[in-house]
Amino acid sequence: MEFQTVEMQTRKSFIAKLSAAAAAITGLSSFKQKPMDKELKNIFIHHVYFWLKNADSKTDRDKLVEGLTKLSKVKTIQNFHIGKPADTNRDVIERGYAVSWFTHFANAADQASYQVDPIHLKFVEDYSHLWSKVIVYDSVDV
Repeated sequence: MEFQTVEMQTRKSFIAKLSAAAAAITGLSSFKQKPMDKELKNIFIHHVYFWLKNADSKTDRDKLVEGLTKLSKVKTIQNFHIGKPADTNRDVIERGYAVSWFTHFANAADQASYQVDPIHLKFVEDYSHLWSKVIVYDSVDV
C-alpha cells in the first residue's frame, strides 16, 4: 500500500510538472516575433527645429519645452516628441538647434487644424520671444 501511495504521488508530481512545462512552451510560442512593417504610412509628419535667442540659456530651453508640452494637448496630434541634439558628430548632422518638436498627424487636414488651434496660437504668442530661428519640415508619403 505504501508503495502505491509513493508511486501515485510521483505520477501526480510528474503529470503536474509535465502540464506546467506544456503551459510554459505554449506561452513562449506567443512571444514569437511576427513580421512587422516598420514603415509609417498615410500620415503627416511635422518636425520643427528651434534656435534660441539665448543659445546657452538652460532657462530659456526649459521654458520652450514647457510651452511645447502645453502644445502637445492639441487634439489632432497623434504622437509627439520633444528633443535636443543627440551627441553625434558627423559632417551631415545639424547640431545648432536647441530643441526639436516632432509631431505626427493622421492627415494634412489635421495638421492644418493644428495650425489654427487656439493652443497653437497661444504657444506662438507666449513663447516666440524665445527663438531666433525656426525651421519646419513637413512630410507626407512618397
